[in-house]
Amino acid sequence: MLRSFLVLFITVAAANCYAATVQQQLYSPDKNIRVDINTVKGLTYTVYADGTRIILPSVIDMELLTSQKLSQGLRIKSMSRRRVNEVITAPVPDKRKQIPEVYNELTIQFKNGFGVIFRVYNDGVAYRITTGFKNEITVKDETAKFSFPAGAHAYAPIIHKREGQDVYHTSFEEQYPYKALDSLSADSFMYSPVLVALDKGFKVGLTESDLDDYPGMFLRGNSASTLTASFAPYPLKERVQPGDYPQKVVAERANYIATTQGTRSFPWRVMIIARQDKELPGNDLVYRLASPSKIKDTSWIHPGQSTDEWIIDINLFNVPFKAGLNTASYKYYIDFAKRFGFERIMMDAGWSDNNDLFKINPAINMDTLAAYAKKQGVKLSMWTLSMTLDRQLDSALKQFQKWGVDFIMTDFIDRDDQPVLNFYKRITQACADKHIMTMFHGAYPPKGFNRTYPNNITREGVLGSEYNIWSDKPTPAHNLTLPFTRMLAGPMDYEPGLLNNAAQGRFIQQKGNPMSQGTRSNQLAMFVVYDNPLQIFSGNPSQGYLEPKFMELLGSLPTVWDETVILDAKVASYIVTARKKGNQWFIAGMTVDARDISVDLDLLDSATYDAVICTDGVNADHYGSDYSIDTKHLTKKDKLPIHMAAGGGFLIKLTGKERDTY
Repeated sequence: MLRSFLVLFITVAAANCYAATVQQQLYSPDKNIRVDINTVKGLTYTVYADGTRIILPSVIDMELLTSQKLSQGLRIKSMSRRRVNEVITAPVPDKRKQIPEVYNELTIQFKNGFGVIFRVYNDGVAYRITTGFKNEITVKDETAKFSFPAGAHAYAPIIHKREGQDVYHTSFEEQYPYKALDSLSADSFMYSPVLVALDKGFKVGLTESDLDDYPGMFLRGNSASTLTASFAPYPLKERVQPGDYPQKVVAERANYIATTQGTRSFPWRVMIIARQDKELPGNDLVYRLASPSKIKDTSWIHPGQSTDEWIIDINLFNVPFKAGLNTASYKYYIDFAKRFGFERIMMDAGWSDNNDLFKINPAINMDTLAAYAKKQGVKLSMWTLSMTLDRQLDSALKQFQKWGVDFIMTDFIDRDDQPVLNFYKRITQACADKHIMTMFHGAYPPKGFNRTYPNNITREGVLGSEYNIWSDKPTPAHNLTLPFTRMLAGPMDYEPGLLNNAAQGRFIQQKGNPMSQGTRSNQLAMFVVYDNPLQIFSGNPSQGYLEPKFMELLGSLPTVWDETVILDAKVASYIVTARKKGNQWFIAGMTVDARDISVDLDLLDSATYDAVICTDGVNADHYGSDYSIDTKHLTKKDKLPIHMAAGGGFLIKLTGKERDTY
């Protein structure tokens, strides 16, 4: 009897000791990435790629307001593994229609009510915390550390704190300076994605996916090669920031970050792993990790191109009417969209009172415009102020439906704390019920939200074309950092297409006639290089009418794709992107420095293609708006020599021809 008891005691003790010290390993399907998970003195993980340790032991933890912590009494209750090899069909394919979903997963449940799920893909690693408490919980804080070997650098979108507001108020529109990781202090707050560059060519994109009822993740330095997550505390009091575009800002925050369901999964913490720079822009790991669509019928969602008048300040010319916020100007935009194949026009700020969507600008007759747009087969899209839309949501959506509006933008949010995350969901679901697509400006990047709600077709969250009006920040180098950083988190509304283009060193700021830094072909290439299912042309249509051949090419570009292949790329230097749609291929390139390349067409099939080729003109190095459009017949055996001027680009449109039959 005593001997049996001792054997049982030793067995149980050994099992508990194992549960407290076990190190689990999880490999990617191709065995090239490995994660070691350790539960000794807390929960940590280490990541290896091709046998190289690229993420040092990094801490995972969560603390509730009741002082319960994931790391306390860390004993394993159960573990399970699974392998997944599936295909996701994207209803709005910003990169590709069929998305391979292949990963290995480890789920660990601890006896203290917490758990963790790890997934390892061939192109990255992700984990998320889970909880299994019966009642509602209040999360005091979450610990997510990402520790890197010495010598690491980061493309770091450091937030410039606003006067009178805390650092968690941001429009998510920063540049991405290249910084030594150990130079970033605890005061260096960044939003994600942050791209970390390691020795031996490895790069790691840090971001998140599947946010729901929980604040977004910021990252901050600590004067070492570690980035630590930070989350906006829950807002207890808000005040309205006055001005032309009033918005709610936080006046007082709590000592916790979220109150939520006790049994749930929290957002994925994502580490996208690339051995070559060209592996980053086509990566869709964030989309794969997001929850599937909550909208059953997505057949009414129609991506495409739109115009917008805000950046050029409706500075039309060669017209017989006074240009401005009036019916005649918007009819002109409708005619322009019809002429060059744009699906819709945007009516930006000023069509109504910013604080009352039903107080229409007296110079605009909405019924007349709605009828005219319908006759021309062009859709209307409307800008809204987020605070106003939230207040007038139900009645506004009904009015939009009467005008035939199928897409709205809402602007000036500038936060991602828990209540604001729920605002995004509430607005998007209400719009889905009315078959209206949405885009948020002054917003955090999508981070998988566009998979869960496909009608939230795109986001801003990027320092884009509008900055050309008042600053010199959208440099060619900045524009060529975006595909490797911001675009990792989903589609972005950059709004390219400016037709006033400045060679490097010749840029000036001018309202109403803004320049882009770089060439005309560079602006055109953005429509293919940048992910955005609803691309917005920001150029002046009056100039566009003078260049019909160029505008016909631009207007013919798809915005969703069957496949995306990055042919070559280097962060902040150059990129060559190929996209397929039906029987057409589109190949586009952008560069910072002048560059000669050879475009190999071996990705084509054996058919003959009719090609339209837009390249920098011979004088584009001095006159940025100089370009050349040529046509050729090409096959997969051809190689095209292309010269890109400094800040230049190119675009090739290839349309497959039917094989001759005899």
